[in-house]
Amino acid sequence: MSRGLLIVVSGPSGVGKNTIISNLFTCLPALKYSISATTRAPRPNESEGQHYFFLTEAEFTKRIELNAFLEWAKVYQHYYGTPRSYVEEKLSNGVDLVLDIDVQGASQIKKALPEAILVFLSPPSLEELRQRLIGRKTELESEIMLRLQYIETEFKAVPEYDYFIVNHEIDLTCRQIEYIIQAEKTKVCRQIPNFLDKILHGE
Repeated sequence: MSRGLLIVVSGPSGVGKNTIISNLFTCLPALKYSISATTRAPRPNESEGQHYFFLTEAEFTKRIELNAFLEWAKVYQHYYGTPRSYVEEKLSNGVDLVLDIDVQGASQIKKALPEAILVFLSPPSLEELRQRLIGRKTELESEIMLRLQYIETEFKAVPEYDYFIVNHEIDLTCRQIEYIIQAEKTKVCRQIPNFLDKILHGE
């Protein structure tokens, strides 16, 4: 069995990551979402164990001490982390996973798992991003300003990524990520060990 792919998707808040990932699940039914843990409060449309594992700060820091996260970061005054055992189990069983995490977490993932595929999503412009944030009505004006100020830090991390996509249109962006996944799956280094023997000698 081939090891699963780990696709890390990052980008500024409001760039459309959640919508794009949801559409990918329709096009690629075998793709699974890796549920992260966080200390922030759930949004109205979020539920425990489906969108995030919601932890108190004390619970989260305890798990850091136990090295239970593959990556973790503190973003916008809240902790986010990826449970190590969940990811390793899925990849070992050949399951392709997608992670939606901040650039800090993506950097940690790449160090822990160099095989990870890092994709950065960019808005067409800062003004369009600001309008998207205002339009979704989930943050206060002060929170929106914080997110916009953080963009420069996020873009400085782009050279660490494998792919950079400007999200002009959701369907096009989804197709681009699909093509990336298809290309990565056909790399020789990711094929089943000794696959030539299986083909040439029927082993």
